[in-house]
Amino acid sequence: MEKKISILLIDDHAMVIEGMKAILQLIPSVQVKATANNAFEAMDTLKQLDIQLCFLDINLPDISGIDLCLKIKKEFPKVHIIGLSTFSQRSYIAQMMQNGASGYLLKSATKEEIEEAITTILAGKLFFNISSLDANHHDKNAPLLTRREKEILILIADGLTNNEIASRLFLSSHTVDSHRKNLFIKFDVNNVALLVKKASQADLL
Repeated sequence: MEKKISILLIDDHAMVIEGMKAILQLIPSVQVKATANNAFEAMDTLKQLDIQLCFLDINLPDISGIDLCLKIKKEFPKVHIIGLSTFSQRSYIAQMMQNGASGYLLKSATKEEIEEAITTILAGKLFFNISSLDANHHDKNAPLLTRREKEILILIADGLTNNEIASRLFLSSHTVDSHRKNLFIKFDVNNVALLVKKASQADLL
């Protein structure tokens, strides 16, 4: 029998925890090993149990999920992390990725989105739940971007080079460079600083 993927849910809202547990129980390949309401409980659980993947709320009562993400990756580098957010927290997503998260989901994510995120991340890739986020919070004046362009935009804002982005997304440097040039054209800019500024103004970061 194939071993199930062990999961830790970290969120201070009982309804979110119960909702996630109910959805994850419908996915045969995973098992919720434990839940934690704060950073202390999360770190204690990770020391005691063999956890492969954490669903981590961006906002926690003791320290931010962004800071906890960095702490977990430093002490347990093999643990994968998926950030959980609401549509109003977009500005934090790039920071989560910078601190080692492999992706993020909206708290309203469907079973299919959650399952896709788990499969994608355990395959060593990044997962961005961007299309759902845009449906809730989108600047009508912002240029229309493909999912891949949005992924690359976030990583550019994170300060990654073409080669680093290519490595993270399993693409060639040439492909990343093409996407970067397309982003410059769509935002009508000629450097990264202006790209990040305009993307932030358009609420795309």
